[in-house]
Amino acid sequence: MATLSNDDVRHIGKLCRLNLSDEEVKRLGPELSSILSFVDKLQEVDTSSVEPTPQPTGITNGFREDEVVADGPTREELLATSPLPIVDNQIQTPSAHG
Repeated sequence: MATLSNDDVRHIGKLCRLNLSDEEVKRLGPELSSILSFVDKLQEVDTSSVEPTPQPTGITNGFREDEVVADGPTREELLATSPLPIVDNQIQTPSAHG
């Protein structure tokens, strides 16, 4: 069984942007280790004769025609829902570059 160290658990938490307490690290260590052991067990299964299944429901190309709905909200009504300023019929958002 693969065993994760407390540092490994903290690193995984950091990658997930989680601040884990010491208690959470102790609790999650064995849980994550058992998940990894299960994945290791799955790696042992011979799937060479199994055909890939990209769509298990059998649905293919579930396209529909685009349809214009004339009784929907107007552009002005939709823009009015924004708390941000409207400039030239567009919602002005804060710059991502500061």
